[in-house]
Formats: sequence, structure tokens, C-alpha cells
Amino acid sequence: MISLTGIGPGGSARAAFCLLLTFPGLAAAQAYPAKPIQLIVPFSVGGDADMAARNLSAAAQGVLGQPVVVVNKAGANGAIGSAAVKNAAPDGYTLLMGRIGSQVLLPALQPKTTPYSSTDFTFIGLLELNPVVCVVHPDSPHRTMGDLSQALKARPGKLNYSHSGPATVQNLAPQLLLSSLGLKPDAAVSVPYKGGSEVAMAVLSRDVDFACNNLSSMTGILAGGKLRALLTTTPERLAQFPDIPTAREANLPQLEAVIGWSGLFGPPGMSPEAVNKWAAALQQISKDPKWIEGNANFGGIPHVLSPADTEKYVDQGSRIYADLVAKAGLQVN
Repeated sequence: MISLTGIGPGGSARAAFCLLLTFPGLAAAQAYPAKPIQLIVPFSVGGDADMAARNLSAAAQGVLGQPVVVVNKAGANGAIGSAAVKNAAPDGYTLLMGRIGSQVLLPALQPKTTPYSSTDFTFIGLLELNPVVCVVHPDSPHRTMGDLSQALKARPGKLNYSHSGPATVQNLAPQLLLSSLGLKPDAAVSVPYKGGSEVAMAVLSRDVDFACNNLSSMTGILAGGKLRALLTTTPERLAQFPDIPTAREANLPQLEAVIGWSGLFGPPGMSPEAVNKWAAALQQISKDPKWIEGNANFGGIPHVLSPADTEKYVDQGSRIYADLVAKAGLQVN
């Protein structure tokens, strides 16, 4: 037993410091988190992943007692930022805001060029779901999905769409649409952009004819009437936008398979203490009115899962999408 008897009022801090030097294990046992946490977003500022990360950051700081600093590392369809987290120290101070495109589609469909697989990360928790909504400019002659479908059939190769990378839901949805219409992948020209916000702006500026983008990137624009929505991939109509028809109502039920999500991941072999701390924090955050409101503001549907359930969800999604792409003959190159 160690006694600090006789140490004056001014020496308590020095004594504690000396104890840490004498017994390094005391420092190592310091509760997580003991310093700011870096949250890597593998896409550009303003996109779906970025908004989800900043919403989480605002809520998590109050729960964890440390800042959660959002850092955007965009490029290579999310591979650059994701690989940076894979190679980070597994101490819980470098985490990833993962998306279905970067975590599932990219490694599954481009295994030779993607520096990781969907199982290379520590599963911490799913955060929210992001419905996909297909849109056109308000002045577009295509007032319904039926109109757009007829135009694609009548003029193959003439219309174009925006997306945020070949292995993303923004590219998968239009290609699945083409496949469902019996058209080849080149029946519409794909135009890549860096993130979901740019995908929406491309339609708004009439640089492209249409897009099937995450709702989270277009909530404000849709609410302002600056884009016309043709369908949503949710089985039921969106509570926030009840006038948008569902894919099933548009006779395209296959598109229900396309839905995005955001999740929190760590490097492989991440500290169980840090995982458990975050898992408990996410459960608390899931009941935070401000976090819930933040999701509503960018079109996310709260869907917090435990680490184990997140792993199951991602694994199931990987198998579904691989089968979907193989059967539909979709392209990601």
C-alpha cells in the first residue's frame, strides 16, 4: 500500500504524476477515451457520410466527454479513408464512418484493387438507414418514373445520370433500373462526382438528366421544391415526403434492394474496452432528441444496432448485393 501522508496541498498533482511514472500500468489503465477521437469520413464534405459523422460527433462528445473530430479523407470511392482506418492503431482513437458503398460494394466488386475486405474492420454499430430517391429537375419533361423509363428505352445512350463512384448505391440503383427495363448498362451515361451533395447539384444545375441519390443528400432541396422526386426505394412512402411514390408503386419493386446506411467501424483488433464504450454510447445517443432530429434534417432513419448485430447486418448485405449484381449483370467499372 502506498501512502501520501505528509504531502502538502501543492504536491498532490506532483505525487500523482510520480505514481504514474513509477507504475506505468496506472497510466495504461486510464479509462477510454482519455483524449480526442478522430472520425474519418472517406467521402467529401457535405455528403451523406459527412453529415452522419458530424451529427454523431455533436452527440457523442457529451456522452464520452472527449471531442470527436471529423476528418474528411475522400478519394477512390471511399477506399483511401477506409484504408487509413484499417491501418490505424487499434486503440479506439481513429474510427471510420463507413457507408455501404465503401464497406460492402467496393471490396466485393473490386477485390483486386480495394486494399481491404468488408470483414477487415471492427464492427462497432450501425447508425441509420438512407433511402434512395430518384430525382429529375423540376423542369424535366419526365414527370414520372414511367416517363423516364420510356425515354431511356426510346433513346438508349442519350440520357445521363450522376453518382458518387462506381461502387455506390447512386450507381447501383440506375444500373439496376436499366436492367429491370431490359436495357444494357450503357443505355444511360454515368457521370461520377465526389459525393452525394455534388450528385444532387448536378441534377439541379441540369448537368445530368437524373440521379438516384441518398435522401440524406437531398432533403433540403426536395423540401424546397428544387428537385422532382420520381420514386423512393423504401417499401412504404416516406413520412417526410408522402407524395413520393414507392418503387413498387412505380412497378419497379427490384429497386427496393437498394438502400444506403451509415455505420461506425474501427481498425481490426480494436480494444474491446473502446468497442464496449462506444456500443453503450450509441445506445444512449439513439435516444438523444437532438441526434434524432439531426437525422431527420438530412433524411436518415435512425437504426442503431449492437456490434454483433451490425456484423450480421453487413454480412447479410454483402451476400445480397453480390447476388443482386451477379444476377442483374451490373457493372462497377
